Amino acid sequence: MAQQAAAKAPAKKPVGTGGVFLSFAPWIVFGVVASPSTWEYAALAALVASLALSGHDMLRGRLRILDMTGIVFFAVLCVLALALDRGQLIWLETYAQVLSNGLVAAVALGSLCADPFTAQYARESTPREVWDSPVFTHINRVLTALWGAAFALMTLSTWLAVRYPAQDDWFNWVVPVALLVAAVKFTERYPESYKARRARGRA
Repeated sequence: MAQQAAAKAPAKKPVGTGGVFLSFAPWIVFGVVASPSTWEYAALAALVASLALSGHDMLRGRLRILDMTGIVFFAVLCVLALALDRGQLIWLETYAQVLSNGLVAAVALGSLCADPFTAQYARESTPREVWDSPVFTHINRVLTALWGAAFALMTLSTWLAVRYPAQDDWFNWVVPVALLVAAVKFTERYPESYKARRARGRA
């Protein structure tokens, strides 16, 4: 029954894609604003965005791993900006984007060992009876792996931007944006596509 319910779940966004995208917003804000001269402001803006987007859920005791990671990470960056002088922060100025992308990749891929992080959003728009179904589990493992891989590639791309400044626009902007757009499109289409294939396979 659970598998049938999972395959027929009518939710327009079956894995809570809106919530997933909003949780990525602070990281995207940081990636867009951060540079050697602006990373402190980028960290503050990302921290404010993280608190604004997840504050209501925190008050209700609903904590998601990506939201909490963002709050802690950006808060630490803000503290470091206040506590250390510029000379001590050269490494952070240089690798801020690499660190942020790498952390998201690590959180996403690490969550596959327990509860795929996309499942935390999917449960908000999917009936409780399908949460343990193979379809629900498979979809969220695929989407979590996808986002982890996308941010791992973004980590590599932003690291290459540091190593090859002449190609900064490509590695800091073109490649990351292309990866994000591809991940968003896949996240929007994959759940229904997979369930449709499952349904055809049983026909």
